[in-house]
Amino acid sequence: MSEITRVLRTFIGYLKRPDLYPELGRKIIKNTVNRGNAFKGKEKTNSWAAERSVSQKEAVLKLFGLEINAFRSNYQDVLKQAEQNEKECPVKMGGPGALELIYYACEFTKAQHVVETGVAYGWSSLATLLSLVKRNGTLYSSDMPYLADDGDRYVGCIVPENLKSGWKLFRFADKESLPKIFAENSIFDVLHYDSDKSYNGRIWAYAELYKHLRKGGVFISDDIGDNSAYQDFCEKNNIETTVVEYEGKYIGVFIK
Repeated sequence: MSEITRVLRTFIGYLKRPDLYPELGRKIIKNTVNRGNAFKGKEKTNSWAAERSVSQKEAVLKLFGLEINAFRSNYQDVLKQAEQNEKECPVKMGGPGALELIYYACEFTKAQHVVETGVAYGWSSLATLLSLVKRNGTLYSSDMPYLADDGDRYVGCIVPENLKSGWKLFRFADKESLPKIFAENSIFDVLHYDSDKSYNGRIWAYAELYKHLRKGGVFISDDIGDNSAYQDFCEKNNIETTVVEYEGKYIGVFIK
């Protein structure tokens, strides 16, 4: 599919969904007036992150006092099936991130309520739900529809049916999804951000999510090297953060 065709199909997809018009307006502004916003402070933050980054294994041990080795062996069959489901999916989406970091954040907090932004195949959702199912917990996910590829039906496709009873998926942009989620549950044990990558989008969402994180809860943000939003947020709020280097990208994580 050419880029022009993709943009056109995405636009038509928006027009068919009046509930997504607010996000359409924001995207038009983001891709015209605020084009540079996505990379604001990128160089500064990549230097800052590189200086302090540790491995996922080191971060989990330092923050949670836990070893990560058991995750891959305990869930070998589930992960193998998830990989197969991803291969069979006709729509290309984001792959797995630091699954152990997410899983052990939930284990450390004995999480009952978790919110994540960004789902795609559902790798982070899977890691979260594998922990939550032990305590009958609930995962609240915010995810925009894949409008260009008719990919809605494949979102979360790697999550097995037996885990879906503890999962609530809100199919809007964060600015519409998060108020709906917070109306259902106001305090969370773990927050995982992996959606709007723009500087302004992150700054808005970080502030909203942080207000709803309990003391002792864990905040995780993927791809913090895209711009300086995460660094600026932590410095503004005097937050001591750990930076994880994972497959050439940086993840921010801290305990409130």
